[in-house]
Order: sequence, then C-alpha cells, then structure tokens
Amino acid sequence: MNPKKPDKILLAHGGGGQLSDQLIRKHILTRFANNTLAELTDSAKLNLDSKSICFTTDSYVVKPLFFPGGDIGKLAVCGTINDLAVSGAKPVALSLALIIEEGLAFDVLEKILDSIAATAKENNVAIVTGDTKTVEAGAADQIFINTAGIGVRLDGVELGFGNIKAGDKIIINGTIADHGMTIMSLRQDIGFQSQLKSDCAALADLTCKLLTETNGIKFMRDPTRGGLAATLNEIALQTSFDIRINDADIPINPTVQAAADALGFDVLNIANEGKFVAVVAPEIADDCVNICRRHPLGQQAAIIGEIVKTDDAPVVETTTRIGGRRIVQMPYGRELPRIC
Repeated sequence: MNPKKPDKILLAHGGGGQLSDQLIRKHILTRFANNTLAELTDSAKLNLDSKSICFTTDSYVVKPLFFPGGDIGKLAVCGTINDLAVSGAKPVALSLALIIEEGLAFDVLEKILDSIAATAKENNVAIVTGDTKTVEAGAADQIFINTAGIGVRLDGVELGFGNIKAGDKIIINGTIADHGMTIMSLRQDIGFQSQLKSDCAALADLTCKLLTETNGIKFMRDPTRGGLAATLNEIALQTSFDIRINDADIPINPTVQAAADALGFDVLNIANEGKFVAVVAPEIADDCVNICRRHPLGQQAAIIGEIVKTDDAPVVETTTRIGGRRIVQMPYGRELPRIC
C-alpha cells in the first residue's frame, strides 16, 4: 500500500531520500522539463554561441508570497531576467534554488512552481539546474527562492558608467513605485478605490529591442530596492556628474501617489520590479521613448531628466511641480524590508 501523500512539506523532504526524490521528480521536474535539467547532474551543461556572457544571482524573500500582479515565483524569474536585460544580455538559462519551511502547504508550493514555469516559458528561458532544501518550522518564512541567470551579451553592446557624458538624457519605461506600494498596502491592510498592482514583469524583450534598434544607449539599471532615488544617486556617485530631473515628467499612477502620501513615503525611494532607467545620447532619446511606447511594458515611457557637468560634489536634484528645487538623497536604508 502506498503511503498517503503529505499535504505539507516535511523536514524529511530535504533528507535526500525517497521523499526528496518524490518532491523533485513529481513536483519540480514535471514543471520545468527540458533535456538539460533531465540529466540531473550536479551542474548544467550549456552550449552557447557567444563567448561573451553575463551572469547574475539574486534571492527572493518577499512578504506576502502572493500579491496583485505577481508572486514570489514570478518575481524571482523576472528579477533575474531583468538584471541580465539591463546588462545588455539576452537571458538564456536560470537556476532555481528553493529553501522551504516545514509545514508549507503543497498546494502553495505547486502554485508558486506553476508561476515560475509559466513566467520562464513566456520569456523563452529554461530552468536548467537547481537545489531544494527544507528547514524547521520557524527557521524561514514559508519559502525563500534563489535564482541565478546566464545571458548572452548582444553584439556591439557595451553598457557602463564610463560611457555617460554631460548632456545625456535619462529615460524610464513607465510608472514608478507600483510594486513597493502594492506590497505595503497589503501589509497594512489598506484598501484604495483603485486597486494597486505590482509592475512585476520581465524586461528583456523590450531592452533587446532598444539595444538592437538604436545606437547610443550608454547605461541601464533596474531601480528595485531604493527605487529611482537610489539608482540616480548611484549614477551621480560613479560618474561625478549632477543629475537633474523633473517631478512633472516622472510617470506615477495617481493611486500610487495617494497611497505614498497617506503612508508618508517618497515615491522616488520605493521599489520597482518592471522598470528600467536608461541613460542615452540626446539625439536618440525621442527614438528610445517611441520604441518603448510601442511595447506593452513601455507605453508610459518618458524622458525624466539629464546628465549635467559639475565642478562640485555630484548631486541629484529635482524640480518640483510648483517650480522649486530639492535634493534627492540616496535612501539611508530600506524603507520597505522584504520587498523582493
């Protein structure tokens, strides 16, 4: 007689025995089937046409696990894809490592795995290797995920701080702070007339279009933790240029702005999960915006500022909607822990 299938994760699922094998073969491999993964070797063997690759890794501990617009599984795939995308690469393959707390319901795990599989498939990225561990109840918060990714760098693309010059324009592909304010509203159980929704999305299709259809993109970064403020301050610090932006030019969902105002947050500091900041040559800025606006993930793209030469310590400065100016500081810490 076969033993009854457990409805929750047990510590024994991480013991390397029969239950571990069942977890991997019945619940994980069936969702990510491909020839590379099926070998079940200690490392994936990949044949890549390019000698120039990008490699990244990230861990995901978001709370809650599910939120409007996404979940921890979708977030893990999109986040790693986006790190490759803004590095000028076409994502090819991901690893998937799960740290699962004893007691996690199997239906929750399977929902997350289905989301990972669907997001990877939508973006033509294969899950080629991975790892699964279980920990005692109370040692984690249901499930933590680590993903690493490999991408093939696009021909002729060299992005970096050293390319940036005075006069370059700064572009963002859409509204800011959607992800962070969605997570915070769920934690605080605050409802709004228009529901907040995370911008969680994989950007590689859009970034590859930009990088192959234009010549003059200097630098790209996805403004996740620390938001737009952290990204712009990092650019200023690394290049010794001032950055001037305009509040009125930055796309913001009015409900997100209202939520931030109600909770006392600066939207410039709030995390995004489906946005990129690009520094581009001024002569191609309008072309970049137009390419973005023809794509589902860039329909609200805008030029939000420019790079300015300075002889003093570099700062990020914004012109407010009433015509004043204020310094945009690098966030001191994370206003929203466990955001991704």
